[in-house]
Amino acid sequence: MTEEVGGRIFREAWIAGVKKHFPGDPKPGYIAPWEDTPEWEREAAAAVYRQVRQFAEISAGKTAELTREQKGRFVAICWIAQIHKHFETPKPSYVADWEALPQWQRETDSDIFEAIE
Repeated sequence: MTEEVGGRIFREAWIAGVKKHFPGDPKPGYIAPWEDTPEWEREAAAAVYRQVRQFAEISAGKTAELTREQKGRFVAICWIAQIHKHFETPKPSYVADWEALPQWQRETDSDIFEAIE
């Protein structure tokens, strides 16, 4: 699978999650198609896709035993690392820990893991 395909799968899962869980109308950037997504975000999406895939593979399918929260936390922490990679001084909200994330984002991160898994 190419980097782009993995990134697109991540992005599609993100958009589906935002549409399902976001209260009200999301910002246009939240649901922008792949082609309109900034390059750094495409790279980050592909990287997190790879991390989740590798985690599921080396766990021999036992990621199915994780709770939704554990799955979402894994996606969130992988994403935070990508933010630090791409931004010298990220905004605090970009690197917020799990407990500080809004519920819609937690649910979306869990959905992303399950879509990749």
